[in-house]
Amino acid sequence: MATIEDFKKLDLKVAEILKVEPHPNADRLWVLEVRVGEEVRTIVAGIRAFYTVEELVGKKVVVVANLEPATIRGVTSYGMLLAASAGDRVVVLSPEKDVPSGSIVK
Repeated sequence: MATIEDFKKLDLKVAEILKVEPHPNADRLWVLEVRVGEEVRTIVAGIRAFYTVEELVGKKVVVVANLEPATIRGVTSYGMLLAASAGDRVVVLSPEKDVPSGSIVK
């Protein structure tokens, strides 16, 4: 079971998706360029079957910003996009109202 101290270690932030490209080595992955405050970073996300480029570019999403970088099929990901799943449906988490990129999620 996770404690509140475990949860406090996560740095959840709002990010804006700037660019979306297919992963060069995986049919189910998108390579996203996102802005988190003033920083731009790459995040690899397994949501290609559920979202088009047009649906994602400009969208504000919630990311875990303080994960160690992970190389996923040859592309380094600097964070994790949060999504909910139910059966065969996947939905990315995004703020209900517009807030600036980099806003802290509590």
